[in-house]
Order: sequence, then structure tokens, then C-alpha cells
Amino acid sequence: LLVAGFFVCGFHITLVGTHVPKYVIDRGLDSWTAAMILSLIAFFNIFGSLLSGYMSTKMSKKIILSGIYLLRGVSICLFIFTPPSTMSSIIFGASFGFLWLSTVPATSGIVAHIFGTKYLGLLYGLVFLSHQIGSFFGAYLGGLFYDLYGSYDYAWYLAIALSIFAGLIHLPIK
Repeated sequence: LLVAGFFVCGFHITLVGTHVPKYVIDRGLDSWTAAMILSLIAFFNIFGSLLSGYMSTKMSKKIILSGIYLLRGVSICLFIFTPPSTMSSIIFGASFGFLWLSTVPATSGIVAHIFGTKYLGLLYGLVFLSHQIGSFFGAYLGGLFYDLYGSYDYAWYLAIALSIFAGLIHLPIK
């Protein structure tokens, strides 16, 4: 379940990091808007990761992960379904940045809790491999959908569906 969830994480991160610049330009925004979004993601990632790590010591890691993935879907929905503007871009950059790598502390914490720390490097590495495979598909499918349909809509819809999927599959982890 963690492997499938981290696949979604990789898909989201690379879809956004790779295709948001072209997406915002296609929506009629200035090119600096894409740089602003990516900068806000980098800045707010600091706080999201730290808060997730802290919260992982205080509450259920699987609930934290479910919440993060579901909130990613909400953030994407608001970004793509609201009229394009600088303000919606700022909100997306900040909110998605807050959720960007906030999955890492809870994911690695669950691996350590279930299997112990003796082989944490190896086991987390295997989970992270799925993140990298998801990253491949985020970059590839975003470009493929754009080439086939002339827009990123289907890539965004898939990202939203994957958010719901990841939000739900973490709940049965014991």
C-alpha cells in the first residue's frame, strides 16, 4: 500500500514540476507565473515537511498520508477548475508546496514502524523506487496527453483520481 501511495506522490511531483510552466502559459498567464509557482512550492515544502514530521510523532501516520493525498487532489481541483489568475497560482504554489514532500516523514515512519530500523535504508529505497516510477509516468503521460489532445486536462484528471486512490489505500495499513 505504501508502494502504491508513493507511486502517486512521484506522479504528482513530476507532473507539476515538468508541466506546470507550459500549462500556465497555455491558460494565458505570464511565464513568470510558472517560476513563481515553482518557487512557492520550494519554499512551502520546507514547512510542510517539518510539520508532517512533527505530526507523525503525535498522530497516526496513515491518517496523515491519507489527508495529504486528498488535499493534493483538492489543491489540483482548485487550480484547474478556477479561472486562471495570479492569485489562484499563488494559492496553488503555496498549498501544493506545503504538501510536496510532506509524505516522506510519514511514509518512512511507517516503514520503520512495521519493519524496524535495521533494514530501513533498503526497504525505504524499495518504496522510493515506486516514487521514481510514478515520476516517470507523471512526466511521460503529461506530455503524451498534451500531444494527443492539445491540453493537459486528462493528466490533471488522472492526478485527481490518483489522489483519491492514494487517500483511500493508506487507511487499511495496520
